Amino acid sequence: MEKKLEAIVYNQEGEKSSVFTLPESVFGLKWNADLVHQVVTAMQSNARAGTAHTKGRGEVRGGGRKPWQQKGTGRARHGSRRSPIWRGGGITHGPTNERNYNKKVNKKMAGKALATLLSEKFRSGHIVFIDTPKFKEAKTKHAAKMLVALSEVKGLEKLSYKKRSTAYLVFSKKEISLEKIFRNLPQVEMGEARNLNALDIVRHRYIVMVEPKESVLVLEKRLTR
Repeated sequence: MEKKLEAIVYNQEGEKSSVFTLPESVFGLKWNADLVHQVVTAMQSNARAGTAHTKGRGEVRGGGRKPWQQKGTGRARHGSRRSPIWRGGGITHGPTNERNYNKKVNKKMAGKALATLLSEKFRSGHIVFIDTPKFKEAKTKHAAKMLVALSEVKGLEKLSYKKRSTAYLVFSKKEISLEKIFRNLPQVEMGEARNLNALDIVRHRYIVMVEPKESVLVLEKRLTR
């Protein structure tokens, strides 16, 4: 029988609402630094546009004539103004758009890396589970107030910091109304559980799972099939 882990669910006032169990297959894995590093670096590499390009000495304009005669001037000998040591010359070992940065990421590897990171976030206390917030008005100030209330919970003190990549909100499905309320907060980014990946986890200090039972179910089905 699969072991279950207990997690506390909070409401938007930062108060304990309920307790539910988490699947060990998603939140109970051991840390695997090599796997996480391989998957994260591959995803970062695949995200590169690869459009940066510099010209070598054979591509820059001009330089067909020898700047001055080989001997007799007292100056150093040069054969072309295209040389990298000349201003306006070619670039040595610069980036070219011919390079392919794509790296293959095995689907099972990507899934296990995501589960490993979720497990580590859970152990460190940087995952918070909350009931779906219900605001009287669709105002950003109410969303900010909710984060301040949650920051009173031990381990979540920096949740209300207005720094980029502080919190990542995970929804079980598309939540247009909530996304409009939270999108003006600089420290918050959002996404659906079906699209959550390893980069989302490593780029953010906290993971906030909204409607956790549904979100966890989506993750469990996705990572254990």
